[in-house]
Amino acid sequence: MKQNQLVGTEPPGNPLSAEIEQLKRKLELLTGKVDAFEAILRSHLSGEIVEVQELSVLYKAQKKAKKQKRLEQKRKGKNYVEPVGLKTQKRPSETLCDNEEDLKEKKRLYREAMLHVHPDKYAMDGDKTDLATELTTRLVAIYQHEDLDALKAFHAHLFSHAELPLKDVLESGKVTLSASPHAYLVQEKEHLEKAIQTLKNKHTYHVLMTYKDPMTFVDELKEYYQDRIQKLRRRTRT
Repeated sequence: MKQNQLVGTEPPGNPLSAEIEQLKRKLELLTGKVDAFEAILRSHLSGEIVEVQELSVLYKAQKKAKKQKRLEQKRKGKNYVEPVGLKTQKRPSETLCDNEEDLKEKKRLYREAMLHVHPDKYAMDGDKTDLATELTTRLVAIYQHEDLDALKAFHAHLFSHAELPLKDVLESGKVTLSASPHAYLVQEKEHLEKAIQTLKNKHTYHVLMTYKDPMTFVDELKEYYQDRIQKLRRRTRT
């Protein structure tokens, strides 16, 4: 054994290390292509994406309110009639801004944050979708019922993470350091291979690889979002 070689370290020129570096470059390349394509899609569908999320939040709030009302009526008896009276109206977001410039800035931050965190980006992962939905719900509530400073703070929080506040969820899937350097490299290789396969399973990757003109996918998405919007509008109609 060479005196200068540390016990437990990988020997130089390890083939497994070379494979890992190759997988990292492949993952980085594919991620860049898919992310760029998805960013273009979102730019063409920003209005539809925002409206779907707003209507989704409203629909869930209405369902929750109806459920609560049924429970209250059940407690008071089936013949209970709700008294007619004045209902308190929540202030719209416009009344929380002092001037037109603040209102424009609030709308800009809201739209930017909504596109950054919308759950459709994580449609294939239930845990991330649920977390993104929670963030979206909070975002809509801040926009509608809190002031510009509150929205600025939440916007900063969302963009302070390279991978959104979903970072903790994503981090939980990473490999843990093993006592054996070789075992760690095996884990790292498996992790990268899994990440590449997950990326290839995304529909946007399929579109990029198989469509003659991937931008025609925008029309498919517009039709999909318009259908969702029409259904949500009917469900939330009062």
